[in-house]
Amino acid sequence: APPAAEPAPKKEPKEQPAAEKPPTPAAEQPPAPADQPAPVPTAEATPAAGEGSSAPAAEAKPKKPKAEPPSSPLSLAVEEVSENSVTLTWKAPEKTGQPGLDGYVVEICKDGSSDWTAANKEPFLSTRYTIQALSSGDKVHVRVKAVNASGVSVPATLEQPVLIREILQLPRIRMPRHLRQTYVRHVGDAVNMMIPFQGKPRPEVIWTKGDQPLDTSRINIRNTETDTIFYIRKAQRSDSGKYELTVRINGAEDKAILDVRVIEPPAPPQNLKLVDVWGFNVALEWSPPTDNGNSEIKGYVVQKSDKKSGKWFTVLERCTRTSCTVSDLIIGNTYSFRVFAENACGLSEKAAVTSRVAHIKKTKTTYQPQKITEWDMMEPPKFTQPLTDRTTTRGYSTHLFCCVRGFPQPKIIWMKNQMEIREDPKYIAMTKQGVCSLEIRKPSPFDGGVYTCKAVNALGEASVDCKLDVKGKI
Repeated sequence: APPAAEPAPKKEPKEQPAAEKPPTPAAEQPPAPADQPAPVPTAEATPAAGEGSSAPAAEAKPKKPKAEPPSSPLSLAVEEVSENSVTLTWKAPEKTGQPGLDGYVVEICKDGSSDWTAANKEPFLSTRYTIQALSSGDKVHVRVKAVNASGVSVPATLEQPVLIREILQLPRIRMPRHLRQTYVRHVGDAVNMMIPFQGKPRPEVIWTKGDQPLDTSRINIRNTETDTIFYIRKAQRSDSGKYELTVRINGAEDKAILDVRVIEPPAPPQNLKLVDVWGFNVALEWSPPTDNGNSEIKGYVVQKSDKKSGKWFTVLERCTRTSCTVSDLIIGNTYSFRVFAENACGLSEKAAVTSRVAHIKKTKTTYQPQKITEWDMMEPPKFTQPLTDRTTTRGYSTHLFCCVRGFPQPKIIWMKNQMEIREDPKYIAMTKQGVCSLEIRKPSPFDGGVYTCKAVNALGEASVDCKLDVKGKI
């Protein structure tokens, strides 16, 4: 067998199937395990010419998925150029194939020639590579292929040849903050954008819109060594779109996207209808405008006008729906209505006006007094909290409490041992919101006994008792 270390001739990797291995000679077959006897070749082990297809047919039953080569590498770009080298960067392909990615192959070709040569001898897995030993002043085309066991991908190629010359400063666009978002102007306004950049030697500046060169009859471009100016004297709706700025030095480049939107007031709403009139209210409906002025409709402004004054008054602002109800109209007046559409540029120049008017009529109403149910509030006296027995000490004032209800308000009578307590300075009786209290000031043993509270009104009477025990001082 030929030695494996011998270098292969310079060919594209797709001509070298890495997955195939040469058959192992019989002398190099691995020895049989020690615990098993070596197989003895017999006539039965060698299939006959007519029987040779039976064994492969049995082995071909489990079908393996078909292996495919990887897809092309992504975002191939020049990172750095010197007097005798160029450094490339890229991203891994989206599809690496079933066997997995073995690496990448970088190829170069001089400008004007069609002979591609590999810059690296063996595939590598890094997504950055520096091609050395180039001649200053040469223009070279560069491409990168992804390789796996099933084959080689379609190459990713730089659009422009790379001039091998030292770049003192790589090109870079410094996009102003206000241009990183959508740049909005009104129709008729001037568009003036200045974008600074850096790079030495002086970069090449390229403006495109939709991969097409700009219309220089309307758009003025002025470039200096450090910036580029994009100018339109009077903007039109057709100037809206995404503009691509490319700054390039010898194949190394930087790109930026500028989104320009030129807007104008929208058209008026469509099909404004007076749907219903009831009481002091009117219901309106309409359809969105046919032209939004290249800007989203923020809402609608609804106005009313009465026939007497003829003046328009705003009743709703920024109405986000295409219907509304106007309330608080005056009885006897006749009203017309109109609706404006509004976007970032402002209100539509014209409004949609209702074809018919709304007359607010006076409705006849009949007063119906509310029926009030009369409740019988009369109630005989009833104690909700009775008196409780108490024990007190001689010389210390004490209080007796109970609660009563009834209507009309009952008269409260306090008694001691069934004798009514009249005007006696020793006793102070009070009644407030149904709570009855009796204060006995500095009682003596003679003041002990049974106390009764009686409540009397026109519907009846009720009473409660308690026992008071007065002890002498210890």
